[in-house]
Amino acid sequence: MLPALVIFTAYLIGSIPFGYLIVRARSGADVRETGSGGTGATNVSRRAGKAAGLITLLLDGSKGMAAIVIASWAQTDHSGNGVVATAAVSVMMGHCFPPWLGFRGGKGVATGVGAFLMLTPLAVVAVGVLFMIIVWRTRYVSLGSITAAAALPLFILLQHFFVKPVAGFQSVIFAAVSAAILIIFMHRENIARLRAGTENKFR
Repeated sequence: MLPALVIFTAYLIGSIPFGYLIVRARSGADVRETGSGGTGATNVSRRAGKAAGLITLLLDGSKGMAAIVIASWAQTDHSGNGVVATAAVSVMMGHCFPPWLGFRGGKGVATGVGAFLMLTPLAVVAVGVLFMIIVWRTRYVSLGSITAAAALPLFILLQHFFVKPVAGFQSVIFAAVSAAILIIFMHRENIARLRAGTENKFR
């Protein structure tokens, strides 16, 4: 019963729509009616400014970290690290599909960063560098996010076998692959715009 409760709690934490609430409080608008239609930091920046976007980024990342802290604290010997890794995906699912907003949320990137920063910090730092290079060269946040998400499982493999073993490796790598699929799926419209050359660049 406890593992299911932990995973559901992670989903509820992820479903807190910080970006939506910040824009609503500042302008009374629905951030989902702007830009990409998401509630994440990039779209909040377009609607309410970079300061609001940064606050959203930090709060969304904190959701992922909180979910892992709670899952680690509640972990039992028989549940193993699989529950913690599953909580990482669950908190991202909550962010992407919040019931309070008709299951229309963000794309899960910042929340995923917060979660995997707790699980595999070295790999997350590596993909963070990759993300920044891509955004710096192309000005496409979506392209950086998609590439970084796809690269996360690879960097976790490299960390595990060549740098430092990852606790609960099999569960974590499965969660990383699941997270990458989720993020890429949530960026499907961005991918279409990138292919058409109509994607918004970050200014």
